[in-house]
Amino acid sequence: MKLPWQKSEDAPEQDATNAASGSTAVSAASADSADSPEQQKLPKGYTPPKGKPTPKRREQEIARGVVRDPDALSSAEAAQRHKELKKSMSKEEWKEYKRKNREENRERNRQVQARMDAGDERYLMDRDRGEVRRYVRDWVDSKRHVTNWVMPMALVLLVIMVLGQWYPVVANIVSFLTLFLIAGMIAEGIFIGRGANKAVRKKFPNTTEAGFGLGMYAYNRATQPRKWRTPKPQVEIGDTV
Repeated sequence: MKLPWQKSEDAPEQDATNAASGSTAVSAASADSADSPEQQKLPKGYTPPKGKPTPKRREQEIARGVVRDPDALSSAEAAQRHKELKKSMSKEEWKEYKRKNREENRERNRQVQARMDAGDERYLMDRDRGEVRRYVRDWVDSKRHVTNWVMPMALVLLVIMVLGQWYPVVANIVSFLTLFLIAGMIAEGIFIGRGANKAVRKKFPNTTEAGFGLGMYAYNRATQPRKWRTPKPQVEIGDTV
């Protein structure tokens, strides 16, 4: 006869079974939580895989138009070919080959520069491409600005300040005039930026170009003398754009 306060003989086995099942459930839950990506501890700087290989630099340059001839040799292939040619030629032949190669490179560079000066979109830098940027260039090139003479005036002021070491009075006057020049450049820069943005918004009302970027682009072009600008001016001063 078993009294109420006495344990049955099967109780230890049941407790052990329950403990084993509980530990199994805990271990399974901990394994699930460890496997979950939210709770799994990742190393610092870990980047998940993109699912596709990273494109090579040459492929990116071809897609962006930096490499205009996709069939051209890469830098490593060109170096290897250069090395093999040098081994196969005599000293005189190698000198002649290098001379012709330099001439071809100069001619190629002249052609590229001529197309850039003419405004060929295929040869322009990214900042110069697009009809909006072309219009800004024409807008700046069709007007006269005091800022056009910034570089020549800066060179003159530099020479005068160097000479001012022997003439302190002249140096003080030049420094005073330089402050007025800087203030005038800032004021005209704001005027050029606002004017270029106003003209662009009127010509291209749906443009997504940032106002500050267009203003700086117009001002940077205005600070260059006409003969130094790239692309070259396509309009004359006073033309309507």
